Amino acid sequence: MSCSSVSSFTSLFVPPKKPSLSNPKPRFIHCSLGGTVVEPKATAAAEPLFLNAVRGHDVERPPVWLMRQAGRYMKSYQIICEKYPSFRERSENADLVVEISLQPWNVFKPDGVILFSDILTSLSGMNIPFDIVKGKGPVIFDPLATAADVDQVREFNPEESVPYVGEALTILRREVDNKAAVLGFVGAPFTLASYVVEGGSSKHFTKIKRLAFSQPKVLHSLLQKFATSMAKYIRYQADNGAQAVQIFDSWATELSPVDFEEFSLHYLKQIVDAVKQTHPDLPLILYASGSGGLVERLALTGVDVVSLDWTVDMAEGRRRLGHDIAVQGNVDPGVLFGSKEFITNRIHDTVRKAGKGKHILNLGHGIKVGTPEENVAHFFEIAKAIRY
Repeated sequence: MSCSSVSSFTSLFVPPKKPSLSNPKPRFIHCSLGGTVVEPKATAAAEPLFLNAVRGHDVERPPVWLMRQAGRYMKSYQIICEKYPSFRERSENADLVVEISLQPWNVFKPDGVILFSDILTSLSGMNIPFDIVKGKGPVIFDPLATAADVDQVREFNPEESVPYVGEALTILRREVDNKAAVLGFVGAPFTLASYVVEGGSSKHFTKIKRLAFSQPKVLHSLLQKFATSMAKYIRYQADNGAQAVQIFDSWATELSPVDFEEFSLHYLKQIVDAVKQTHPDLPLILYASGSGGLVERLALTGVDVVSLDWTVDMAEGRRRLGHDIAVQGNVDPGVLFGSKEFITNRIHDTVRKAGKGKHILNLGHGIKVGTPEENVAHFFEIAKAIRY
């Protein structure tokens, strides 16, 4: 896939020129897959559309980005994977992280450019050895099961353990140059605990629930370490260039509402409160897949944005959350396998139900492997042509 700009632009670190009032015409990027995407205006002083929408400012359209927008559906990413087959090598090398993070930016110009990383990246720095194996996913070499195991978990120091994350975010901010928001992300305490107790992904979550219901003090001790560490990690990402941070609590919806309040909500609130003390203007986004039964509780965390998955009707989600909080989502990622007309209709339906303002258009989950790139290009083209 290749794109060419009608008005050429460069990714070199050159200060942007002041906008010319005599040449107000927008610039377009023509994609080889067909269609055009409007290139954001190069005004360094203006806040990105993403941030303005989250803060409730008047915007002409909802900002758009896609979870997993940098990844396996892109041919350019597959080429990198052939050269660097280890996921950890790709995600723990600042130069590769920047290159991969910028792949969708260079082609689609989303309004959010998210760091290419993984929610488990912090584990090695917490004395929890792991790997991410192709075809299998995360593997925790020594799953935690006892109080003694939890005692061995160290508090995370991102400056020492993941300096490449800070370096990559700093470069991304320079490259994107405020034409979009640079996004960081972390895993939520319960989701991280689920991985390290289960030993990886799980279908039934019996080990983490056994620990929660038979030795709650042990689990609470682990969750506290993750909460303290993730608050520190969010601050680190913000200090190095992230303009918003998404918290992924992928497995929290395996809990009943009462157990969510004890084992997830409590620690999410801790993270938000701690971050807001030092970074009050940093937008925090919370995503939990399958969250229909917990929507109102997600808002109680104090985050600025609740990201809804596609099983929640956007209009109902808005009503349940109220308009004081921003929403993100929530097109079914499977829609991107449909016709362009079908994709267009679903985008318009989602935006209409979300209403004007405080909405970030996104999928209700990450892009699926095998999604046609031309359909992703179409998604962005339609989304960026919307006007309230």
